[in-house]
Amino acid sequence: MKLLLLLLSAGKLGKLLTTGGTMLVSVVAYAFVFGWRYAAGFVALIFVHEMGHFLAARQRGLAVGAPTFIPFVGAWIELKDQPRDAETEAWIGFAGPLLGSIAALACYFAARESDSRLLLALAYAGFFLNLFNLIPLSPFDGGRITAVLSPRIWLLGVPVLVAIFFWRPSPLLVLMAVLAAPQVLKAWRYDPQAPENRAYYAASAETRLSYALYYLGLLAFLAVMAHDTHEMLGALR
Repeated sequence: MKLLLLLLSAGKLGKLLTTGGTMLVSVVAYAFVFGWRYAAGFVALIFVHEMGHFLAARQRGLAVGAPTFIPFVGAWIELKDQPRDAETEAWIGFAGPLLGSIAALACYFAARESDSRLLLALAYAGFFLNLFNLIPLSPFDGGRITAVLSPRIWLLGVPVLVAIFFWRPSPLLVLMAVLAAPQVLKAWRYDPQAPENRAYYAASAETRLSYALYYLGLLAFLAVMAHDTHEMLGALR
């Protein structure tokens, strides 16, 4: 029994070390480019975002692993149990940007109170990061949210991703495009009458309307806040 408890404790410790260790590596990597204070704040914002997904998944009774970080890529949580329906997937997808936006808003108000350029820069990063994640294309959070409306909406995310690439070319966008390619094919071939799709994507009109309003409301809020904080940072230069 003691050995079993020791192994269980070691397993939990291993998960904590994985999350803490990859967070530390990310902080160090970002610190070489942006300085350690910004790096620590930025990684903390990503952590809050991922914990939104984590808490939402746990609240829906799904087994989920702690966040794992990769420098200059981001972080993710491992869903050990997959959502049983599109509404659950949308809820988990929405919780990350929602909690992340609250954290960015906290940085924004703290920056206004303390006149801190660092906190204002972190607020902008938080607003932009969560706005970027709302691209309506899986595996972005926006794709998981809009799936409850219809996977065909993912096709609208393709020109958005392409436009962002031409605006700010990045290897990360190429990686996201590779990951999104199978989902685009899935959206193209989507048959709403297929039994498996009717079961998974079944949702009431009220549910669909609610998520549409949540998504558009958060999208508009983040777009305004990202623009305003960017302008404020520009005025400080």
